Amino acid sequence: MFADGRAERRDERWLLAVLQVAFVVLLGSSLIRYLAHDRSGSHVLWVSCLFALFGLLYFLGSLWAPAPQPGTPPARRHLLWLAVVSSCWAVLLALAPSATWCLMPVLFAGLHRLPTRIAIPVVAVLTVLVVASQLRGAGGAINPNMLLAPPAVAAVATAVLVRLKRQSARQRLLIADLVRTREALAATERRAGTLAERQRLSAEIHDVLAQGLASQQMLLQAADHLWSTSPDTARRHVRDATAIVQRGLVEARRFVRDLSPADLADYTLAEALSALTARETTPHLTVTFHEEGPATVLSPPIAGALLRIAQGAMANVREHANATQAVITLTHLEQQVSLDIADNGTGCAPEEALVSRPRVDHAPRGDRGFGLPSMHARALHAGGTLSLESVPEEGTVVTATFPIPS
Repeated sequence: MFADGRAERRDERWLLAVLQVAFVVLLGSSLIRYLAHDRSGSHVLWVSCLFALFGLLYFLGSLWAPAPQPGTPPARRHLLWLAVVSSCWAVLLALAPSATWCLMPVLFAGLHRLPTRIAIPVVAVLTVLVVASQLRGAGGAINPNMLLAPPAVAAVATAVLVRLKRQSARQRLLIADLVRTREALAATERRAGTLAERQRLSAEIHDVLAQGLASQQMLLQAADHLWSTSPDTARRHVRDATAIVQRGLVEARRFVRDLSPADLADYTLAEALSALTARETTPHLTVTFHEEGPATVLSPPIAGALLRIAQGAMANVREHANATQAVITLTHLEQQVSLDIADNGTGCAPEEALVSRPRVDHAPRGDRGFGLPSMHARALHAGGTLSLESVPEEGTVVTATFPIPS
């Protein structure tokens, strides 16, 4: 846009320079012709001064009364300048018919920016004056070109100017529409970015804070029930809750700084998944981890998404599946990496397993329902896919797959 503006200003300067050179050439040639052919001794000085005044008025107009910008109405000063310079030319034409063509640069410099309803009558009046001057200087012998050439030239010039003005007006409308479209697109992108950030924040809060708080609540409730009958087990639950609090605090601080998961700061993805299985293993749930295939170097977004998906899936297993066993499998292939989280829990109905697309158009009810949508959002955001296969009373398998750029 800025380059187009600079190019337009450069073209304007070039056109102005050409018009000024053309005016000087036409004014000088008209004065020379007058001094050589049309002069009458008593008027030479006055006509020469009038030529000089006409030239001075022309050049002062570019400083004192510049032409209006395209699409804007002319200022009164510009209209006054056109009236004065045209009147001066009419007087000069009456005294020196050789000054006929001196007005052409004035027409281009002053009239091409005027509204059509003003420019056409002015051009018509000036053309009549040119024809009258040609006939007066003919000395009785009428040449058809004297009658037809000035109107023809004026008609062509006017048609070209009107065409250029209308084309310029259409271009300005197109540019204005383009600017509005770009602004609307930018606003839409900002809204989409805001929505994506809100979804990301909700997923982070769910995975980092909500899951940790839920685990703490379960452990503390268990400790409260066992405090009198089995104090050692209750203290172990309290220690586990304290460890969850510490991990949650680290995750929350790192989340505020918008960094990758804390477990990936000092460990590989496989090591972080192994640590996750150790944390999730309880007397009622056995979690194991397997890694298949040669390990590949994963980008931080993919590694972070896989770890978060595993955490979310394990939270669902712990809270809803009533499973006794779960297996986390990380598989490295040549062009992709996949993560499977399988359990032997209660599973779900087939219609509930159709989660190939996250339901981002409906908010979850209550404080539940963020798990699968957040896992879908993470997979899609990192360029992967998420699928879920489940059969009632036979367990559930959550699979996340990501392509590995070559």
